[in-house]
Amino acid sequence: MVNTTLAMDAASLERFLDAEFLQVAEDFTLDEVTVDRLVVRLRVSDKHLRPGGTVSGPSMFALADVSVYLAILSRIGPVALAVTTNCSIDFMRKPAAGADILCHVRLLKLGRVLAVGECLLFSEGNTAPVARASLTYSIPARDAAVASNTAKI
Repeated sequence: MVNTTLAMDAASLERFLDAEFLQVAEDFTLDEVTVDRLVVRLRVSDKHLRPGGTVSGPSMFALADVSVYLAILSRIGPVALAVTTNCSIDFMRKPAAGADILCHVRLLKLGRVLAVGECLLFSEGNTAPVARASLTYSIPARDAAVASNTAKI
């Protein structure tokens, strides 16, 4: 049975990112973490922009990917080896120049082996989404995840 309570709060998820994904940890902040929803902020800087001054597609993809990953970990705990197996993203409108991007995530399915999440991405201050994404993650067998996490201790 999958946990229906939080296994990790915002502070523990951010510590996990700092420890395991230092290369991107500084880009993201958790604005909200509940059992039903996560809101993750991409702190937009020049490195996230494409020609024309708008946030690039790869930056928005990274936000959606990290957000679903964190939503899963918030429920199952620090399983570093959970991996993306599928992603579909629709870019619907140009993000506002210079505004952070907020990703609202909800998990549609959280099973033993697979998790499916849905994201809506918004330019901060706007109510119309700039992108929509659906991601599927593979969750490793509990024995493999525990072995991986304890090997680092």
